[in-house]
Amino acid sequence: MKNQLQPLMFAGTGSDVGKSVIAAAFCRIFKQDGYTPAPFKAQNMALNSYATPEGLEIGRAQAVQAEAAGIPCHTDMNPLLLKPSADTICQVVLNGKSIGNKHAIDYFTSNNKQKLREEVCAAFDRLNARYNPIVLEGAGSISEINLREVDLVNMSMAQHAEASVILVADIDRGGVFASVYGSIMLLNEAERKLVKGILINKFRGDLRLFQSGTKMLEELCGIPVVGVVPYFKDIHIEEEDSVMLHTKNRFSQSGKVNIVVVLLQHMSNFTDFNALEHDERVHLYYSNQPTEIADADIIIIPGTKNTLQDLQILRRDNIAQAILQAHQSGKTVLGICGGYQMLGRELHDPTHIESDLTQIPGLGILPLSTTLEGEKITRQVEFSFADDTITCKGYEIHNGRTDFLSDIQTLNKLIDNTEDGCISANCIGTYIHGILDNKSFVDYLLSPYQNEKQQQTFDYFSFKEEQFDKLADHVRKHVDMELIYQLIS
Repeated sequence: MKNQLQPLMFAGTGSDVGKSVIAAAFCRIFKQDGYTPAPFKAQNMALNSYATPEGLEIGRAQAVQAEAAGIPCHTDMNPLLLKPSADTICQVVLNGKSIGNKHAIDYFTSNNKQKLREEVCAAFDRLNARYNPIVLEGAGSISEINLREVDLVNMSMAQHAEASVILVADIDRGGVFASVYGSIMLLNEAERKLVKGILINKFRGDLRLFQSGTKMLEELCGIPVVGVVPYFKDIHIEEEDSVMLHTKNRFSQSGKVNIVVVLLQHMSNFTDFNALEHDERVHLYYSNQPTEIADADIIIIPGTKNTLQDLQILRRDNIAQAILQAHQSGKTVLGICGGYQMLGRELHDPTHIESDLTQIPGLGILPLSTTLEGEKITRQVEFSFADDTITCKGYEIHNGRTDFLSDIQTLNKLIDNTEDGCISANCIGTYIHGILDNKSFVDYLLSPYQNEKQQQTFDYFSFKEEQFDKLADHVRKHVDMELIYQLIS
């Protein structure tokens, strides 16, 4: 049996410095080295979520890190998830279940912080009893001193876990010396003692040019630099944030099947499309421009945290009209989750689960009526689609009940003999996220647009495993792993 290691936390000088990917890398490294690691992030804010085997909801980043560790995901890995539904309002998911919507000011100043602190610490303790080591991830900057008293995810969690903290800084954005030194100096004495190392991330160019910088940082901070990790483009790990989707692969291309994902204002679960991004038969792009949407062979309307409001925006910006015209011209339209609900004739939100709107007409392509009510459905599913007998996998995370208003062919049959979604000529709708990770379904979707020479398939599950190994090799090469093990032994 491997010796017990101390928990290891990757905290950041700011947001988007690469903490999630670095944590995933170490989950895979520890697995490769014969340990049984597990990821943990006390509080995550994201619209990208995932259903655990128990049918509960966690942040997608921790599900990806669990994949890297080779273990099933669990709510203890992300006990508190905040899902923004407006600029100042978010849904609070505690231990996998929604406990309602909160205004930001209420969430950060209310008296329930101690209760939440107890919950996230208990989740860590349960996880720590089962796995070795725990790889923790912080959120944003560790030095938001105005939030120190209500912090659940950064240094207060490191103190509870007795974790060795590695401070991750993004050198690509500039100001790395100030951000590292300032972050450490703004910590109090007890917090500073937990910071055992500095990791410089996203370095471009000749690493020898930063050797003097490494020495300067170590002298300034009195803390070793455990590694300088170069920026990479050829390793593909799921991203946590969707802020850069609009820059990806713009416009259609000849010689490939052009697929556009409609950029919704409250878009969620954008990782549904990662498999398509790497399929050589496909050119995938994201757009909210009617002309760019009209150019695609296949139009996908994704999930959203605010279905009714996003549908209003599609109408206002003439995107709805572009989708309808493309469908009428024979192009394929696929709706997933909230996008599926939009394809129907009407949507109802009588108890205002998502917005102040009570009712709105849908796009009217499918004979459906959806009512948002009751408890959120979160579960992993296995299913077969259309007349295919191959078993596929995916997950559901949605509010609402969708009823058929007339006879229509169902799309998916689940292993519990229930049904999901529907198909009518060139329009498909489903509640199942991850349906596009299944190569048999993607082959089915692309088949009307391919010739015989293009009939190769793409195995996304094998692809992801290869990427985790490539990531681990990349990070291991540029980090002093002997020093890391010394710090946590």
